[in-house]
Amino acid sequence: MNIKRNTRSLTFLGVLIAIELVLTFAHIGFIPLPFMKATILHIPVIIGAIFLGPIEGSILGLVFGILSVVMNTIEPGVTSFVFSPFYTLGTTKGNVWSLVVALVPRVLVGITSYYTYQFMSKFDKTKWSAYIGAGIVGSLTNTIFVMSFIYLFFGQAEPYASNTAQGIGFVFKVIMGVVLTNGVPEAIVAAVLVSAIGKVLSKVFKTQRILAR
Repeated sequence: MNIKRNTRSLTFLGVLIAIELVLTFAHIGFIPLPFMKATILHIPVIIGAIFLGPIEGSILGLVFGILSVVMNTIEPGVTSFVFSPFYTLGTTKGNVWSLVVALVPRVLVGITSYYTYQFMSKFDKTKWSAYIGAGIVGSLTNTIFVMSFIYLFFGQAEPYASNTAQGIGFVFKVIMGVVLTNGVPEAIVAAVLVSAIGKVLSKVFKTQRILAR
């Protein structure tokens, strides 16, 4: 029984990784915006974390982060140096902190969404609020940690602070603007999609035999 369950879990994990790849290279997963790219790649990460557990969720988050590095390297934008150590904008180069920005928040998505779902499931037998909560927390984990790391590691980078009169204060305002304009809509979309997909999958799996325990 455990072998059968593990096989199903690995299969589902593989499917979710494949979805991440398709979304990325079909140019659906990362949506170019003036300041940076919006994303829906956190959705498979959150779904995987809910049904498979925090380890698998973290693996999916790591794949998300690696794809972010790849796309910001081969299809760079204005802020790509904060996500890729292989991209340079003016005199500012990406570095090891770029990998921290790109990878760590995405790994954390798989962890925070799993534990949010587990916690909220205790108070809602229908699981609706648990799916919604996991979607919101997972999405905001990505947005808040990415923007916080950018502020921490690149807040004084030339393309941002030194070319503006407000300096670091300006960077902070820009970051808060991104959190509100990108982060909030992404969280709402995540709540809707995760709850809808989660309820469908729970019925497909019936007893949720591949759900992490």
